[in-house]
Amino acid sequence: MSTVQATAEKSYLNRPKAIGIKVRKPSFNPKAIRRHFFANSPVMSHLLTALSSTFPIGEQFFVHSVRNVRDKITDEKLQAQIAAFIGQEAMHSKAHTEFNDAWRRDDYNLDSFQAWLARRDALIKSVHPKLQLAVTAAFEHFTALLGDYILRHPEVLSTLDDDAVKLWVWHAIEEIEHRAVAFDVYQTVYGDDKIRRLIMRSVTTGFASLTFYSASRLFLQDHKKSIPKLGGNLFGLYLLAKMFVQLLPEYLSYYKTNFHPSDIDYTQLLKYWKTRLAEDYQLEGFQQELHAVV
Repeated sequence: MSTVQATAEKSYLNRPKAIGIKVRKPSFNPKAIRRHFFANSPVMSHLLTALSSTFPIGEQFFVHSVRNVRDKITDEKLQAQIAAFIGQEAMHSKAHTEFNDAWRRDDYNLDSFQAWLARRDALIKSVHPKLQLAVTAAFEHFTALLGDYILRHPEVLSTLDDDAVKLWVWHAIEEIEHRAVAFDVYQTVYGDDKIRRLIMRSVTTGFASLTFYSASRLFLQDHKKSIPKLGGNLFGLYLLAKMFVQLLPEYLSYYKTNFHPSDIDYTQLLKYWKTRLAEDYQLEGFQQELHAVV
């Protein structure tokens, strides 16, 4: 081993652990999750499945955009957070790949949409690293808000199969945990609030149209089973409207000059769901945390 390699290894081993960001292996059976898994609502279920179809490519892009500038970060605590962020995103990509693969059917085709996403991914990776990172920071704000919405509605989550809870609640918790990493990297390296806000506007319209398009395609592919569930669809539309109203103030906070993701306190919400996943769903990663605290 060379001196440089030994120094790098020693530096890595001595790096402080990320506070509040833990990499956990998912434990769920994607084939056990029914198609209309979210509150028996085709609208909401297809929406979340559409989001799942974007995650493998999207999470990999988020990691790529942070790695682009990682060598410019000198703060050891932020480096530790980046390492944990990368670990969590890798697990998310793997879990949702398994979820997507289990759901491939002749009447439920995710492949063409994912091929289109791959082409868009290649295009956005050709732009300046600053813009790539600003895109990631914007998306991470969205995923934290969506995670927050999911976790704040236990009455809806009670309608989910156990395996659906294990996937979506686990993912929501970790999105909230690492919500500030890409933002902090962007602020450290670039600190350009004007570009950050401009990119959020573009991401908002792109994210909304992309989600609507992909969810609509899945709904139409599944129309024979989706349309007859009138009550579930109306409930899903109600949930979407409620989500929009509730999350709008937190979304708009991103445009403030002094905004920081940690301004939104999720401490009690995360504590509640981590305990639930440890005790009620027996997820090992959360059990280890619970025992460590005790």
